[in-house]
Amino acid sequence: MAAKKSAGAGKKTASDRQVIATNRKARHNYLILDTYEAGISLMGTEVKSLREGHASLVDGYATFYRDELFLEQVYIPEYLNGSWTNHASRRRRKLLLHRQELTKIARQIQESGHTIVPLQLYFKDGRVKVEIGVAQGKRDYDKRQALREKQDNREAQRAMRMRNRRAA
Repeated sequence: MAAKKSAGAGKKTASDRQVIATNRKARHNYLILDTYEAGISLMGTEVKSLREGHASLVDGYATFYRDELFLEQVYIPEYLNGSWTNHASRRRRKLLLHRQELTKIARQIQESGHTIVPLQLYFKDGRVKVEIGVAQGKRDYDKRQALREKQDNREAQRAMRMRNRRAA
């Protein structure tokens, strides 16, 4: 007898991601204009190292070589139980995107001051994905303004919470 599936069993949500690493500095240093989800070409020992939860996107960026997009300077440490087949920790890794997405990204970064930064590295349906963003660098005063707004919002939330506690 076949087992019945529940009504919501086949639906996937954004929370099905198992996040490995995030680049929090990217959102502080850059204004993210557009985001893309890309596959990434990895070796077996890199995937095993990522399953252990080790990676850093802090120095990472993406560049075009010929007509392909590559992820540079992303740190995935060597797999501890690996043998001579282990990978280099900061090697160039190919990003897997559709041709239309690649041409759109190439047009966007031709403008001065635009770059491609990795925002998040995660597992989705057992495959490693990277969220990349086309970004424009922020000036120092923009960064200070964003920090000031964040702090003001935090203080306003704190004041509202305290007022609601007194009223209750």
